[in-house]
Amino acid sequence: MEKKIRREDALEYHAKGRPGKIEVIPTKETNTQRDLSLAYSPGVAEPCLEIAGNLEDVYKYTAKGNLVAVISNGTAVLGLGDIGPEAGKPVMEGKGLLFKIYADIDVFDIELNTKNVDEFVRTVKILEPTFGGVNLEDIKAPECFEIEERLRTELNIPVMHDDQHGTAIISAAALLNALEIVKKKIGEVRIVVNGAGASAISCTKLYIALGADPDNLVMCDSKGVIRADRTDLDDRKRSFATDRDLHTLQEAMTGADVFIGLSKGNTVSQDMVRSMASDPIVFAMANPTPEISYPEAVDARRDIIMATGRSDYPNQVNNVLGFPFIFRGALDVRATEINEAMKLAAVHALADLAKKPVPDIVNLAYGEANLMFGRNYIIPKPVDPRLLVTVAPAVARAAIASGVAKHPIEDWEAYEHQLARRLGHDNQISRVILNKAKSDPKRVVFADAENLKVLKAAQQVRDEGIAFPILLGEESRIRSLITENNLDLGNIPVIDPRAPEQEELSRKFTELFYGKRQRKGVTAPEARRLMYFRNYFGAMMVETGEADALISGLTRNYPDTIRPALQVIGKEAGVQRVAGMYILLTKRGPLFFSDTTVNFNPTVEEIVEITELTAQAVERFNIRPRIALVTYSNFGSARGEDAQKMNRAVEILQRKHPDLIVDGEIQAHLAFNTELLAQNHPFSKLVEEGANTLIFPNLSASNIAYNLMSEAAGFDAIGPILVGLRKPVHVLQLGSSEREIVNMVAIAVVEAQGKC
Repeated sequence: MEKKIRREDALEYHAKGRPGKIEVIPTKETNTQRDLSLAYSPGVAEPCLEIAGNLEDVYKYTAKGNLVAVISNGTAVLGLGDIGPEAGKPVMEGKGLLFKIYADIDVFDIELNTKNVDEFVRTVKILEPTFGGVNLEDIKAPECFEIEERLRTELNIPVMHDDQHGTAIISAAALLNALEIVKKKIGEVRIVVNGAGASAISCTKLYIALGADPDNLVMCDSKGVIRADRTDLDDRKRSFATDRDLHTLQEAMTGADVFIGLSKGNTVSQDMVRSMASDPIVFAMANPTPEISYPEAVDARRDIIMATGRSDYPNQVNNVLGFPFIFRGALDVRATEINEAMKLAAVHALADLAKKPVPDIVNLAYGEANLMFGRNYIIPKPVDPRLLVTVAPAVARAAIASGVAKHPIEDWEAYEHQLARRLGHDNQISRVILNKAKSDPKRVVFADAENLKVLKAAQQVRDEGIAFPILLGEESRIRSLITENNLDLGNIPVIDPRAPEQEELSRKFTELFYGKRQRKGVTAPEARRLMYFRNYFGAMMVETGEADALISGLTRNYPDTIRPALQVIGKEAGVQRVAGMYILLTKRGPLFFSDTTVNFNPTVEEIVEITELTAQAVERFNIRPRIALVTYSNFGSARGEDAQKMNRAVEILQRKHPDLIVDGEIQAHLAFNTELLAQNHPFSKLVEEGANTLIFPNLSASNIAYNLMSEAAGFDAIGPILVGLRKPVHVLQLGSSEREIVNMVAIAVVEAQGKC
């Protein structure tokens, strides 16, 4: 299903809060006068003098070695064309964001107001002292070729025009694997390339470098086959001209083994695909509309291997598989250029990675039991956490071997460990959860649908294919909010528990609820009255199968929302206490905090159960929990009720679950500082990797810790996730943002998938 992005949502996303998508954050202490004196005058003079004496020290004392310039003049922005440097700036900021989240590379985006090649080249050249690398972006052909060629010659830092080489590298890896699957050799297959722009020419050159025979290549532009007898060819097109008696794309595709589409949508028919050789390989990479759609192509030929640039079908050729990691490897060895050897190393690293067993976190993200190398998996997925530690070292090794590395790596094991720490293991969990939800969306009831943030979240989860929303509330009020805010929710069901048309369903719910609670103080009239409340009505919808999950609590107190869930749905078999868990997304990876919302001062036995429930919840995300029971004491160093409680809970947990990584009682900082822990408590189960899950002695400690980490440290949070209920009900924190609501819906859907 094609994702729908509303104009209003895109504009709000870019304008909300601090305008734009990036900011500069200090990396050193700046709190005291001494800090400022070190950062600027007079202390800054010392690194200046060191650099003046040895220019290479600029990498030691400044951010140059991790700083890339994303530079454009806005003449070929996405599919929008020549819209100018200012209009292209959101794209350049977005590119910078991808560099950061995938490879921890800092970016300044630079938009140049010039179409003059000499002026462009000179401007970038005089900026060289600032940056460790240059990513050229969205510059039209043929100027892009000359600009890149000149800058690669004149600069002493790596330069790459991603529009040319990114698609070439990713598609080449996919092509090698596709050919291996169909048992064809690259030097023997007939290849048709539709498109003759920067990307098409770069792709074709790279395929030739990998062994493709130029005599077996046919390139087409908007006027048909690029033939040697055409008089309208520039030098670059002329180098790919053919003498064969072919004039149209249709003629060229007849009997071809491979089709590479880098042109525009809907230019290839099913008949053209049917005319290809056995086991045809079709890469229709025009975006957002491919040359032929995935469903049409696979319907035309059952023996096809098909790839597109889209994320909603198998085999996505996505540039994000390449450029962050290529620059990471180049920067880390201070390469003077990104050469052919480095690009080929990236190709082979990507191709080889697709053949290795896929981590569970990737399978989870795409709703697959077990992704395996084959026709529907010829290239790694963008969420694969191994990309950074696979592609970057391959590029770095190639830079060293080809003689362009000024700072060779000696300890490769340490380097790969450093890469793994940069972004945190498993820190793509939010994307994994969203993708898992999209694989099998469920019906989710929104109990606070008279709130604009809830309606916007409902719009997003519907448009993104995360869930099928059901809105509870006064219909006239909800419809009015939808109209006033130009939302597109006309076909989403709206249910008012008090409306006459819901009388029959309310009566059914009343009878069922009264049957559950008649011996627990609830009278028949009281049961009838409670069914008018949306939290009770929504919980009954989940209980009876009218819906799969309930989201509530945005405008109500936590107990008022959780009580109906406990009374209507109840706890899982054998569970005595439910608990609330938050996920905090940090640079060291996701941290799980529990119990943050429910139990005020749990007993030892309740701490044990909270820990067990939390461990099970963490494991559902395909992450092995490493659990610390935290307090003010370290393994008996201090007395007190909380310390003794946590100590006894650890004893019980280690006896009941000998394979569970759990330890304590321990102070929170020591749970993460493995070096200090090893020095003082080498026996601890947390010495090797430290904790990723914290269990607190009481609600006060956990809630304070969560809020401090979320607000003061600025970590994104997902939660609170209610664990221990028989069916998914999740209670939003008062005032949750639209994004937090969407994350909670995704969590609820994933949980419902496991409980259906």
